[in-house]
Amino acid sequence: MIRQVKIVRSVSIMLLLFSTLSVFAQKFDKNTLDKLTKGYIHESLEQLKSLLALANDAHYAEAIEENIKWCETAFENRGFKIQRLSTSRIPLLLASRIHPDAKKTVLVYLQIDGQPVDSAEWNQDNPYEATLKQQSANEGWNAINWGRLKEEINPEWRLFARSVSDAKGPAMMFLTAMDIINDAGYDPNYNIKVVMDFEEELGSPRLPEAVKTYSNELSSDMLVIFDGPRHTSNEPTLLFGARGISTLSIEVFGPRVPQHSGHYGNYSPNPALRLSKLLSSMYDEKGRVGIKGWYEGIAISDLARKQMALVPDKEEEIRQKLGIKTIDDIGKTYQESLQYPSLSILGMRSAWTDSQTRTIIPASATAELNIRLVRETNGERMVNLVKEHIRKQGYHLIDSSPTDQERQTYDKIARFNSSSFYEAFRTDFDSEIGIWLRKAMKRAFGKDPVQIRTSGGSIPISPFVTTLNIPAVIVPTVNKDNNQHSPNENLRLGNYLEGIKTIASILTQAL
Repeated sequence: MIRQVKIVRSVSIMLLLFSTLSVFAQKFDKNTLDKLTKGYIHESLEQLKSLLALANDAHYAEAIEENIKWCETAFENRGFKIQRLSTSRIPLLLASRIHPDAKKTVLVYLQIDGQPVDSAEWNQDNPYEATLKQQSANEGWNAINWGRLKEEINPEWRLFARSVSDAKGPAMMFLTAMDIINDAGYDPNYNIKVVMDFEEELGSPRLPEAVKTYSNELSSDMLVIFDGPRHTSNEPTLLFGARGISTLSIEVFGPRVPQHSGHYGNYSPNPALRLSKLLSSMYDEKGRVGIKGWYEGIAISDLARKQMALVPDKEEEIRQKLGIKTIDDIGKTYQESLQYPSLSILGMRSAWTDSQTRTIIPASATAELNIRLVRETNGERMVNLVKEHIRKQGYHLIDSSPTDQERQTYDKIARFNSSSFYEAFRTDFDSEIGIWLRKAMKRAFGKDPVQIRTSGGSIPISPFVTTLNIPAVIVPTVNKDNNQHSPNENLRLGNYLEGIKTIASILTQAL
């Protein structure tokens, strides 16, 4: 059961508050943060366990409704006003706390839904039942009794469950940080609005329209996203941008149905060969996209290069981990490579392979691709660049299967379909939100966080940035090796503790 804010906490927590918070409102320093976080961890983990127990695959609206109700109760109990922002399917949830003298409003984005589950691939009976584990001598993970948390909190222990890292764990970190400041009687001097997304793993298809519809309700001065993993060093991290994404599907056609390779091998054009040549024409020998205009308008300043150089990447270790000797000739470093748009071949399919191989000329060949966008690019323009390139290779483009007339009219035919999910965003390091978050992180950890200009992944934040015209920064908290989207997703307890401390420090950083 979710605890009521007004209920008096345990004697140990109350004594901790009185002993460490005599000047709480004036000084919320690193030591105080450490003590308080440890004092709240047990109850916080119990609540996280109850949230994780709710299946949250957004394909099933009935299951998501239980998550929405849980969040409504959790935020109401912490002094928030709740509003459902209706969409054509699953609503967004908006929780608001208004300060009477606030001059600023901070919008917080939390994701609650998760990826589907294949229970057979998990090393536990129920992926929705949080299981405490410790690493064994052979680097596997063994379950240990949940009750051991009452005796000690080993930062290297991990919780295993679907969505524990992506991103119910960060949501519970935020709620626990609210418990800390509520119990201390601390009231941030700015308005807090929290928007919860229950379809993020579906690409948040209804989010852009919802942000337009509810722009007044969501109006704010800046956006903070509690999502994603820290830098590989596991040091406190701020991400000032994320690449956007567009998806492409290309199908090249050959004979109407598969044909015997002996009868037609020197007669019917092979669509697998044609698709391979088409894809090859999009790149040069060093991995750069060769489509005209692809990198147009992108310039990296000396300041940006200096900022990227401060990120503690270890290039040799990255290459060893990937099992590669050389990198594509697009950026000189990992961070620099993320500043350019990419065109990635995600998969190819044509006829059969392995034990299913057949002596045929396939009827068609398909490739799935995506474009990772940067702030200087536009999704629609980049898709059109690919489309025009395919036409220049002599293809007639269609958006479905070819008709008999089209087959007899055109030499080369390709089906081309695309969808633009969302654009990229990037915020300046020395913007108001950047300075504010950096101060809070330094107070919590005694040093500046790792600051990353652009992350490689994509999150559906651009509708807020473009529609509401506000800057955004991501505050990641979970461990990099968390297996998000995969079986055995996990969250390191040390990261959970530091995540609570991070958010508590941000909530108590005046604006």
